Amino acid sequence: MPTDCISYHNSGYFSTLMNDYLEEKSTLHSLYHRFPNLENFEAQIQEKQANFNDTSRATLVSVLQKQYATVQTSALTKQNIAALANSNTFTVTTGHQLNLFSGPLYFLYKIISTINLTHELKAKYPAYNFVPIYWMATEDHDFEEINYFNFKGKKFRWNKESTGPVGRLSTEGLADFLKVYALELGSSTNANTLKKLFEDSYLNHDNLADATRFLANALFGAYGLVILDADNADLKRNFIPFVKEELLHQSSHKLVLETAEKLNDYTVQVNPREINLFYIEDDLRERILFENNTYKVNHTKIEFSENKILTLLENHPEKFSPNVIMRPLYQEVILPNLCYIGGGGEIAYWLELKSFFAAAKVTFPMLLLRNSVLLATEKQAKKADKLDLNWADLFSKQTDLINEKVKVFSEFPIDLTIQKEHLKNQFHYLHSLVHQTDKSFTGAVKAQEAKQIKGLENLERRLLKAQKRKHTEQLQRITDLQNELFPNQSLQERQANFSEFYLENGDSLIPTLINQLKPLDKKFDIIQL
Repeated sequence: MPTDCISYHNSGYFSTLMNDYLEEKSTLHSLYHRFPNLENFEAQIQEKQANFNDTSRATLVSVLQKQYATVQTSALTKQNIAALANSNTFTVTTGHQLNLFSGPLYFLYKIISTINLTHELKAKYPAYNFVPIYWMATEDHDFEEINYFNFKGKKFRWNKESTGPVGRLSTEGLADFLKVYALELGSSTNANTLKKLFEDSYLNHDNLADATRFLANALFGAYGLVILDADNADLKRNFIPFVKEELLHQSSHKLVLETAEKLNDYTVQVNPREINLFYIEDDLRERILFENNTYKVNHTKIEFSENKILTLLENHPEKFSPNVIMRPLYQEVILPNLCYIGGGGEIAYWLELKSFFAAAKVTFPMLLLRNSVLLATEKQAKKADKLDLNWADLFSKQTDLINEKVKVFSEFPIDLTIQKEHLKNQFHYLHSLVHQTDKSFTGAVKAQEAKQIKGLENLERRLLKAQKRKHTEQLQRITDLQNELFPNQSLQERQANFSEFYLENGDSLIPTLINQLKPLDKKFDIIQL
């Protein structure tokens, strides 16, 4: 089976909101600034250039240089960090949680989409520089979401307690984790490379932020990726006016709620709080509440008057952490950013924020859905050919796929649709006859029609079941292949860890993906390794 692609819509794995966004439906136009195509970036560049100052650039470069002080950095990454000081340099950003050993495969696809878009932009607009940014979600506190990854169908979990921001979490205990994981990897050259990568990332760094930076830099540093930890006092100092506005006026709550109402026909991704900020310390990240003219930290005894919390903000802005509503604004305040690249869920909540950005007078970025990929081996592709399956078949829901293949395999038709239509036509005549003679028979005719239609449906199900038994072996091969490609009948990219594919492909894995993925193409890629 050749390398191929399938549209996001036809894949069946994307929400109606994402499909409508990708099709640029007019009902959504008011929720985003510019749609991400190459031509639209020119206006985005000019607007961001006018709204981003050199002081912010200097702060950003200084912070990044400090964060990279002990990191072995590629010449291209160093060049990109230095270039951020210049007014003709802009960023393309993706964000991701600090999942253990990168978590699911789409970690790679997010970053590769970001890197590749900067290449396309440079080719189109050579007078400007474009830097790929990975924003580490170091301030998140939901440890249960990131403390594991799946490898060959098995879940490897880091058993540890955590209540504060995960970026500050100690990596203590991961040596024992590595011993268990290493047994599954085996002793091949690629397995030993993975063990060393895990050891260098997590056992040689004291906290999860530094470990994740090392890992991402090891995988993508050669491509100029710049990794940012925004849990930083200097960066947050530039965000003070926006935090103050949120504390005093809670403007985001009203604006985001109003926008969410425009999405009534879809599933709303996030709902705003009255105050969309957390109070943060090493072992604490809790919501800030405003009750009885007092600011309180949820689930604690910490509280502030208005004067005290504003004084704290001026002196220690690092104590304030944006939530899912405020974090995008923070990102766009401190970065000369043009475009945010994320998954469907992320783009969905960004679509709730445009009016909030407008009120804050911050340029709203372009929103690009990251690349999605299905990785298949040559052996799997040959199996699909032998079973006469195409990619559309394999993306189908398993029950639908099996039912359709049974009909193909059957020596006689087991779809009785024609017979049911013929029966309905006969009863249509009877209904007309009853209407002209004695209407009291209407109920009896309807009951008889329902009974006979149901009889045909029962017969259809029995025929289908009998043919499934007859073709059990071939159907099992089909389900086995689909389960390999779609573990847990879900997208591979949401289930498997990159190490599963690195084990077989080694250092060629990432270059293969970078060479084949096109971030502005609206398609689900199938790549044969």
